Amino acid sequence: MVRGREYGWAAVLLLTTLGACIPNPDRPDRGYRPPRDRQDTAWRDDRTGPRDDTQPERYEPRRIDERVSALPAPLPAWQARPVTADAATIDTTTYLVRPGDTLRAIADRTGGGSEAIARANQLPAPFVVRAGQRLTIPGGRYHLVRAGQTGIAIARAYAVDWSRIIAANDLTAPYTLRVGMRVLIPGTAGGSSAAERAAAFTLDIDDILTGSEPALAANQRPAQPTASPRRVLAPTQALAEPAQLTSGFAWPVHGKIITRFGPGASGEKFNGVNIAVPLGTPILASADGVVAYAGSGVPTLGGLVIVKHGSSWTTVYANASQLFVRRGQAVKRGQTIALSGDSGAASRPEVHFEMRKGRTPVDPQRQLPGI
Repeated sequence: MVRGREYGWAAVLLLTTLGACIPNPDRPDRGYRPPRDRQDTAWRDDRTGPRDDTQPERYEPRRIDERVSALPAPLPAWQARPVTADAATIDTTTYLVRPGDTLRAIADRTGGGSEAIARANQLPAPFVVRAGQRLTIPGGRYHLVRAGQTGIAIARAYAVDWSRIIAANDLTAPYTLRVGMRVLIPGTAGGSSAAERAAAFTLDIDDILTGSEPALAANQRPAQPTASPRRVLAPTQALAEPAQLTSGFAWPVHGKIITRFGPGASGEKFNGVNIAVPLGTPILASADGVVAYAGSGVPTLGGLVIVKHGSSWTTVYANASQLFVRRGQAVKRGQTIALSGDSGAASRPEVHFEMRKGRTPVDPQRQLPGI
């Protein structure tokens, strides 16, 4: 009898063990974790032998295009409305003002830019001209701005830094382009192809702040911000930014500052701070504002969100793995706009954070309480 009982208990144990190996269609198997592709994960175990998920993993960054996901959104305006390099080159001449002439009409007749003519002749606003007046028409290459074109697209078309075009045309905040405006293109015409000129152009934060908005037509007003990411602002619509700052600033994440604002040991300049945080940490809007850019167009910064707050303030959030907002969306202080990542030039999960007053970077640690 004893031996029979032993066989009975053995049979029960065997059936129980086999039953545990058979999947139950009514209960998901929570114990199984599919293997992670070693090429597509930011965290991996580089030891040989079977994988042990109970052990800490070594961090290894992925390529930028594999590390940033974002809400579906239209192409930025400088890609949606590319520019053809068809600037007209004119010589410096003198023009005799006729009865009924306006500065814009003189610009159209001579091929020069009205802003350049006003500067060359020291004409004060509102730029009134008189019949019989002799005006100097400065020579150069002038690009005629069409609907939806941006400063970035113009700069890309001519392989000229947008900052040089700003300086050559004496543009000031908010750097608004108008349809029909003639923009002076500094330098001489190059012989490279359009694709080569576009490839030679590199995008940075200052370009987005000053040259990303589409040109406005006569009597056109910028579009107002949207309240939800489901309402997408067309890339060719200029965006109205806040006039005044309506809240205080706060840190977007809390962690250890690993790179500080200012000059680095190798002489490079850091326009913000890098904050080490765990992968996937929520990145919060530092203050109320409007999203001016969300994407990954600046390779070194990876997943990037730029928010304008009014009173000339802007904040920048980079190296994100996921973006939750779109251009033209209004955000509130403390709202999650992205998740931290290792995209761009980051060698570990971190958040690159900048504050700017106008075009000037400001040290966040001098503006905000201890992180």
